[in-house]
Amino acid sequence: MRNNTFEEIAAALAQGKSILLFPHIHADGDALGSCSALCRALRKAGKDCWVLIEDRIPENLQFLDRDYCTTDQDILGAPDLSVCVDCSDMDRIHNRGRRFLSAKVTVCIDHHRTTDSFCDLNYIDSSAAATGELIYGLLTACGAEIDREIAEAIFAAIVTDTGRFQYSNTSRHTHEIAAALYDAGIDAGHICTEIYESMRMERLMIRNMALNTMSTVAGGRAVIAYVTQEMLRETGAFLDETDGIVEELRSIKGVEAAVFLKEAEDGSIKVSMRSKEALNVAEIAQTMGGGGHIRAAGCTLTCSLSDAYDQIRNRLTDGLERL
Repeated sequence: MRNNTFEEIAAALAQGKSILLFPHIHADGDALGSCSALCRALRKAGKDCWVLIEDRIPENLQFLDRDYCTTDQDILGAPDLSVCVDCSDMDRIHNRGRRFLSAKVTVCIDHHRTTDSFCDLNYIDSSAAATGELIYGLLTACGAEIDREIAEAIFAAIVTDTGRFQYSNTSRHTHEIAAALYDAGIDAGHICTEIYESMRMERLMIRNMALNTMSTVAGGRAVIAYVTQEMLRETGAFLDETDGIVEELRSIKGVEAAVFLKEAEDGSIKVSMRSKEALNVAEIAQTMGGGGHIRAAGCTLTCSLSDAYDQIRNRLTDGLERL
């Protein structure tokens, strides 16, 4: 796979007039923060730019949308460029795929290990802690001013995908970028309050109910928990309000791997996998049609929750026994 350079992608952005940005389905802090930062920079450069989404923005990330996001698939007509951000393949663009491909030029900016170059221009760096790091590099190559709003969006992207700078993907370069963002005037305390201390009561209720489903596998070296649509109805919580539970499961002493299963409205099972130090969960996810990072990966299964549980339990057990 050959990467393009930031300069080549910057040149393509400079030539375009209308640009659509595509975060992955169920966008997280990295995807939304990266898109918001890039959207503001492109609008400041005189571009007609929007972030095209198709689902609800989580409550704790809505501060990132400053009239950037839209669900209107007809906006801009056929754009000059479509840019997928933090998105590893066309499946992650979901129902917006035809709109993405309607552009004259397609671009991918991502940091997932399992991403292949599927666009006209690609910048994929699995060593980056977050796509926000890559957006910072791209904007620097563009000669764009990193103002406070852009800096805060990039900081939100990085702080969420590094687990507040705790995960093993965090590097010296990550901290160097964060230092530059402080120089741009960010209020890190405010950003972290928005992300981590602005939750609805329903989020705590579904968290407690989901943690009660936890069971151990592989002799206690792994844990699995789940959430169902019935549980969501009972608590009044949204599915995205279960984000973060898998990291809590991984934090248990003696646990190497954690898996959280989410039953979606269409009956599919969304699988989030995390590991601490040894197990490559991206390899497990790939065997089930998914992908991600060595320590954080996922997939979607079209089966019952009990069947998904059994599949995950068997793969976790096999994987841990081989270590």
